[in-house]
Amino acid sequence: MDKIPILRMGQFLLVTIQVDLYDRLALNLENDLVQMVYKTGARGVLIDISAVSIVDSFMGRILGNIASMTRVLDAETVVVGMQPAVAITLIELGLSLNGVHTALDVERGMALLQTHNGQYAQSADDDVDDPE
Repeated sequence: MDKIPILRMGQFLLVTIQVDLYDRLALNLENDLVQMVYKTGARGVLIDISAVSIVDSFMGRILGNIASMTRVLDAETVVVGMQPAVAITLIELGLSLNGVHTALDVERGMALLQTHNGQYAQSADDDVDDPE
């Protein structure tokens, strides 16, 4: 597998990782995802890692990088489906995944993205001067 599929769902992008990522595949995903956020103007990225059984420090860093780069492009990142063993490994490795929001499943992750997007829309409306 050379690429992880990136699906557009309205104003969000959905990535479902069904294989353990090796370094080149993870780097390709990072690049492809940032390009898609830029090209589509997506407001959020949801990454489902429920099928991932192993996360090393490199993969943790890639997730953090994706969140940082998408935030610069005005999109939030939510990681869903993290298995308990993966969470334990990330903590033991000392990785905090700054900027990465988490949710238990895709449904809750989408709700989180919609909440963040709603807050953004409301604050943008507040910034507009009322002509009346």
